[in-house]
Amino acid sequence: MPQIILQGEFVDLVPLTVEHAALSWGWRQSERAALLNRGAASIEQQAAWIAGRPASEYNFIIQLKSGRPVGMVSVTGIDSQHGHCEPGRFLIGEEEAVRGIPAAVEAMKLVYELVFDRLGLQRIFGTIASDNTLMIKWQKFLGMKEEGRLRRHYFINSHHQDAVMFGMLAEEYRQTALPRMTALIKAGRPSH
Repeated sequence: MPQIILQGEFVDLVPLTVEHAALSWGWRQSERAALLNRGAASIEQQAAWIAGRPASEYNFIIQLKSGRPVGMVSVTGIDSQHGHCEPGRFLIGEEEAVRGIPAAVEAMKLVYELVFDRLGLQRIFGTIASDNTLMIKWQKFLGMKEEGRLRRHYFINSHHQDAVMFGMLAEEYRQTALPRMTALIKAGRPSH
């Protein structure tokens, strides 16, 4: 995929590069990432992982308009023939830096705009570890539909967890997710 920058009102999504290895590895080791697959065991492995990402993926750093990196998100498994992909690897690594800023919601809005409006795909899908109740609640609020479970699919935090399967269609994005995200971003604007 071409290297692109997605620009929002509060955040931009810029391509993830090897220079982000230490930062993104640190985020992945944090308590906030405890319900994600751990990934690389070292900064060097993280750099190799970033360098080895296939051209068929979009991997982004979420950065504030000031240029400060605060998180990461990806779009993988893009299937143009069948019209679907998987957004994922979503992590806000600098929670204090985004307090009071709708960074997470705008990052997802930019991803959804890429997927549905620019790429013209019809469906997004993904799985969330069943213990990750906040992410499950967040995705449901955004309009994702629970489509099933893969029982004991993940071994995270020393125990097996189900993979809760979610999906959203293009029309659900436009009818539910987009208005909700737009309202949350508007609420994050300073009042004058």
